[in-house]
Amino acid sequence: MPDPRPPGGRLSVQKTYKLFLAGAFPRSESGRSYPVSDARGALLAHAALASRKDARDAVVAARRAQPGWAAASAYNRGQVLYRVAELLEDRHAQFAEAVAAGEGLDGAGAEAVVAETVDRWVWYAGWADKIAQVAGSSNPVAGPWFNFSVPEPVGVVAALAPQRSSLLGLAGVVAPLLAAGNAVVVVASEERPLPAVTLSEVLATSDVPPGVVNVLTGRTRELAPVLAAHRDVDGLDLAGAGPELAAELERASAGNLKRVLTPRGGEEDWWAMPSTRRMLTFVETKTAWHPVGV
Repeated sequence: MPDPRPPGGRLSVQKTYKLFLAGAFPRSESGRSYPVSDARGALLAHAALASRKDARDAVVAARRAQPGWAAASAYNRGQVLYRVAELLEDRHAQFAEAVAAGEGLDGAGAEAVVAETVDRWVWYAGWADKIAQVAGSSNPVAGPWFNFSVPEPVGVVAALAPQRSSLLGLAGVVAPLLAAGNAVVVVASEERPLPAVTLSEVLATSDVPPGVVNVLTGRTRELAPVLAAHRDVDGLDLAGAGPELAAELERASAGNLKRVLTPRGGEEDWWAMPSTRRMLTFVETKTAWHPVGV
C-alpha cells in the first residue's frame, strides 16, 4: 500500500477557523464556511460563515456577560486589557505572519502593524480608569447635597471591523468599547478574517470573561442588518461599513434609539488613531445626588 504522506515525511495540520461566541469556538449553526485568500489570491483557509442565528446568539451571550463586566472596577478592566496586550506581544510572530498574508505587507510592515496593535490595547487599558475623571464631574447645586455625573457603559455594542485593516482596525474598535465597560459583538473583516479568529484565541486565554467579546466571521452585508435591528443591541459602530450600508444600518437602528458611530465624511481610516471619542460615544451619563454629612 503506498505511503500517503508527502515527501517531507508528515502531513501538515490544517487549522479549522471557527466563530468565537460566549468564550467558546463553535462552528456556524448553518454549517457553512467560505474561502479566504491571501493578497495574491491564493487560498489560505476556510472561515466559518456566520448566519443570522449566530448573530442573535452572540447578542444573547454579550447581554448575559455585560453586567458583570460593567460591575468590575475600571482599574480591573484596565488590567484585563493590559493582559491582552501581553498575550499579543507573546504571539507577535504569529500575528505578523497572518497580517502579512492577508494584507500583502512585507515582514517589516506586518511587524509594525502588530506592534501598533499592542500599543493600541495598552493605550486604551490606560484610559479605562481615567475616562470617568475626564467625562464625569462634580456639579454645583444650591443646597446641602453632593451632585455627581459619571459615565456608564451603554451595554451591548455591535461593531463592524474595518475591512482593509484586519488586526489593527479590529483592535481600534474593540478595545475602547471594552475599556468603557461594554460587551461587544464584532463582525470581522470579511475578506481578511483570520487575524480576528487568532485574536479570539488570545481573548479566550486572557482574563476577559466569556461573552464579553464575541467574534463573527462572514458576510458583513448579511450580518450587519440583523445586529442593527436587534432590540437588545444598545450601540452600533459602523467603522467597517461603506456609506451606502451605513445609511441603511442607521435607519434600521432607529427602532430602539441605538447609539450609532459613523465615520466622518472622507475619513475612511479615522479609527486608525486612538481617541477617547470612541469610548465616550458608547457611555451614558448618570447623575447621582447625595446629602452632605450622611
